[in-house]
This record gives sequence, C-alpha cells and structure tokens, in this order.
Amino acid sequence: MRSVDFYTKTVKPRTRNTRSSSVPQPQASLVEKSAFIGLVFCCTTTSAQSQDNDPLLFHDMDGLKVRGHLQFGLNAVAESNVFWDLAATTAPDSGFDPDPEWLEGYVKPGVSFTYQLQAGNELYGKVSAVSSYTWGTDAFDTGDTGDTTLEEAYLAFRTDPREGVTYDISLGPRELTLGTGMLIANGATSGFERGALKFGPRKAWEMAAIGRVSVENITGTAFYVDPNELPSTDGNNELAGIDLRSDTPQGGYLGATFVTVLNSDSPYPQAAADGVGAPTVTSGAREDTDTLNLYAKSNPFEGNLENWSFTGDVAYQWNDRIDLEAWAGRLTADYTFADLLWSPNLTLGYQTFSGDDPDTSQLERFDPLYYQGSPSAWATGSKSASTFINSNVNALTVALQVKPSQQDTLTLRYAHIRANELNSPVQFGQATRVDIDGNVVSGVTDEHLADDVFLEYSRIINRNTFLTAGLSVSFPGTGIDNVIGEDGDPWTGGFVNVVFNY
Repeated sequence: MRSVDFYTKTVKPRTRNTRSSSVPQPQASLVEKSAFIGLVFCCTTTSAQSQDNDPLLFHDMDGLKVRGHLQFGLNAVAESNVFWDLAATTAPDSGFDPDPEWLEGYVKPGVSFTYQLQAGNELYGKVSAVSSYTWGTDAFDTGDTGDTTLEEAYLAFRTDPREGVTYDISLGPRELTLGTGMLIANGATSGFERGALKFGPRKAWEMAAIGRVSVENITGTAFYVDPNELPSTDGNNELAGIDLRSDTPQGGYLGATFVTVLNSDSPYPQAAADGVGAPTVTSGAREDTDTLNLYAKSNPFEGNLENWSFTGDVAYQWNDRIDLEAWAGRLTADYTFADLLWSPNLTLGYQTFSGDDPDTSQLERFDPLYYQGSPSAWATGSKSASTFINSNVNALTVALQVKPSQQDTLTLRYAHIRANELNSPVQFGQATRVDIDGNVVSGVTDEHLADDVFLEYSRIINRNTFLTAGLSVSFPGTGIDNVIGEDGDPWTGGFVNVVFNY
C-alpha cells in the first residue's frame, strides 16, 4: 500500500476521483461507523491434491501436472478522522472526507504447470492475473475504480533437489521476497486507480529474472526486478543484486542482501538548510543508490533463555553521485509463555530509519525501496503506516498474541512512533508549510508523531477459508498536534474479512 503525502497533498474533489459504473454501490450497513468494522472473505488452496478430489487439477500424467488457481476476496472498511483530519488545516477547501467507508474486492485466477525432465530435473511456470475494484471512496480520496492487470507469467527450470548442488532459474513476472522483507518484498502496487487499497492483492514484480544456487543449507540468489508500479506514478525503476543466506534446521538464519538501483526517475527530497524553507526535490535521485542489508535470527536457546528468540537487521545505504549516506536497523526479542493457557507470545521491537539532517549538505534520508509493509512485518505502526514510509522515523513496538484454539488467533499491537530529524521531510516532503512567523518550514518540530493500537482477530474457518477482523486507533503526538495548531483527535478504523478458493 502506498502512503500519502498528508501535509501537502492536494485532495481533489470527490467528483474528480470517481467514474460512472454499473456496479452496485455498497450499502452503508456493511460499514457502520460506530462499529469501525470491515469484512473480508479470503480463501486459498496451497496443497496439490489428487485429481479425484481437486477440481482444479486439470492434468496429472506422463510427468506433466497442470493445475488451476483461483483466489478472491471482499473487504469492507470504515475509518474516522483519517490522517488525524490534517486536511481541515492544510487544505480546507479540498472537500476531503475524513470519515470514509468503502467496499473493495478482487479476484485472482491462474494456472501453473510442472513437467518432470530426465535426471529428476523440472520445468515449471505460472500465469495469473488480478482484477480489483473499490466501491465508494477510500482513505486516499479515490474510489469507484479498479483495473485488471497481469500478475505472474514466468517460466522456470530447477534441478533435482536430491543432488548436492541445485539450481533454480526463472524469467518473467513473479513474486520475490529477500531476507526479512526490509527492502525487497512488495513488487507491485494496488489501490488508487487499481482499487483494493487495503487488500493489496498484487505482489509480483512486473519483470523478474531470478537465479538461485543451493548447497546444503546455503542459498545464493542473483536477481533483476522491475516493480509493477501504478501507471500514474511509474518511476521506471529497475533494481538488481544478490542475496546470500544460511538456514539452520532449528529455524535460525544468517544472511546478507545487496541491492543497486540500475535505473530510476524517482525523486528524493532533501531538507532545506537549517530546516527553514521548502525541501529540495531532485528528480531521478534514486538511480545509482546502493544498499547492503545484513539480517539474522537466533536458533532456539536452552536453559535460562529457553522460549526466547531474537532477530536483527541492519542496513547501510549510499549514493556517491548525490552524496547520500543513510542507515536503518531493527532488533526484536520474542518470548513464548509455553506453559500458560493460550500460549501467549510477546514480541518487543525497535526499528529506526535515518532522516535527512538539515544542518548538513549531505543527504541522510533512508530509502526503504520495496519493503513488506504489513503490521507483522515492516509497517511503522498500523494506521501510521498509511502515512509514514520507513524514512526519518523510529518506532518502539509491542505485540501480544494468544491462540484460544488452533483455529483462532488474537493479536494486540502497540507502536510509539517518533521522527529522527526535526524540520526534515518525514515521508516525502510533508509538513511543508508557512509557520506563524511567515517562514516556510518542513517536517515536524517535535519528535513524537503518533501512538498506534491495533487489535486483530483471525479465524481459520476451514483449510481453505479464513476470516479476519481488526480495530485500530492512532493518537496523534505533539509533532502532529503542532501542525494542526491544537490537540488533534484520534484516527480510528476497522475491517472484517472471507475468501473462497477452489
């Protein structure tokens, strides 16, 4: 999901962002504000079954297996005081509705095949598409719109996994996640003119060339990817790099990813000197940016540290052409109360991403590239993740998960979010405004951005059907209050969800 420039975004009147459609509009009862609930139906089949009981197994003989895939979902969402209603202060004539309600859905059909070659080698591939739509107007003031796009279309070859050294090579649009998803994970953009903002059903890169070599527990990956960006904001980005990873049977890992941006029209903002004035925006600044990411997870411990696990990420980023030097990192500690009812699991984390220091001529703003932005991965907050990308922010996070049954999971998440640099772009130049003294300033004047709370419930209805519901609230910090000019009200929202897959 793409974040919004919540300070300087000019919100168009709703009539500009809607288009006529014969699709019926959702009834208000589906997204009652007082409940702040949405509904999503999600269903997926992941395991191959015999042709007798799997209706999507089209062919399975003579070494050739052809299988269909079908996934579809429906999501109802209601939110109140979106972006802490900053539009009322920064763009009072925009007509932006801070209390949107909308319904979104998608369908994702596809077909895959595997063909057994001699010596245990295998040829395989997949073709799929995504069709999505949003009824009503979403949190980014876009609605009654959607699109159908190609998702996967790759052909691949892999050698017999029983051999000492195995190779896996593929070409064409497909998904690719490296490491913990800090940099390379979300290869496509949903929402806006494509619809299904919250669902985000698109994941595959528009083009990908991936080669893997595995020796025992060590895997090396070389890659080239071109993200599937929105037509309205396509930055012509192309990236390449390598990943080297070692996994242990106990679940621990150690790895490193190097990414270089081969081509890009995407701009970077840089804070004005001393933070006074609008940021400088340099077109195509992302090109030639290099990033090195080291990541690790501990094996299970014994003795006093039993039931603990630890993960860590650190990233260093540079671009000599534009004098960029930036950094980011995360540490988490995870503990499972194995002897307690419902097996509670507690995760404590801290993540930070450098911002541009307005007192230097160098650019220190970290570019998070194409990170996995879900609350369980690299989101900075829950609601706030729709506002702040992973740049010039840090967050202290706590997550408590319990499992009342094998089918039911409850997760409570909290995030305390702060800015690393004052008077510097927080996301992409937001908070550029005229202060009470008539000076053009950028960023925030206090580090505290927000406190987010998110309660999520998920249920496995059966092996193919899943239900998810969530309620969330974001309390603005002093940094946001100062932009509004008074104590801001909380931003609240929620959803509920189900999918059928055959």
